[in-house]
Amino acid sequence: MGDSNDVLFNEYSLDFFAFLGLLFERLFSGVSGGGGGQNGEELAVAIVSWLSQAWSIFSVFSWFLSILFIFGLIYAYIRHGQLGLVEVEGILHQERLYQELYGKKEGNQRWRDVEMHITGDNPNDWKLAIIEADVMLEEILNQAGYAGTTIGDKLKSASPTSFTTVQQAWRAHNVRNQVAHGGADFVLTKKTAQETIAQYKMVFQEFGAV
Repeated sequence: MGDSNDVLFNEYSLDFFAFLGLLFERLFSGVSGGGGGQNGEELAVAIVSWLSQAWSIFSVFSWFLSILFIFGLIYAYIRHGQLGLVEVEGILHQERLYQELYGKKEGNQRWRDVEMHITGDNPNDWKLAIIEADVMLEEILNQAGYAGTTIGDKLKSASPTSFTTVQQAWRAHNVRNQVAHGGADFVLTKKTAQETIAQYKMVFQEFGAV
């Protein structure tokens, strides 16, 4: 059987507030004067009660902040995805605008524009160069009579014996898809952009477009 010297425990851990109650009871029970011990016990109980209430309020406030932070993280994740879509839409808009302004140029002039964009230091210019080169690729495949509704379908129908740079076309087209659909998560380096344009050039040279 426990005595007054035992440390109070609950089922899982130290009963903190019961321990404080015992501590304050011993500290204030020796208050001098009539009824001093009783007054000391009441003061100890009042202090422990106040601390218990303060802890309860702090716990509720902590839960509220945790929920608020969780919602903030979810909102930030959603906004990140939305910004990625906005960036993709901006690139596609640039592609349409480029088509309106330069779509009717001769192939060599269009290719010079592609090379001009790829030599700069702006990643958006690199992306625009890759997208325009992919438009040229689709036109070349259409003129060559390859069947399919998309560039991927046309490349699948191509024979490696008659289309010797088909693998270069695949690699370049895959980078274009990453640029158009990867959004903010896809980081295009200048080295990758230049290698991609070089692969497009090999394809265009085979078809006599540049």
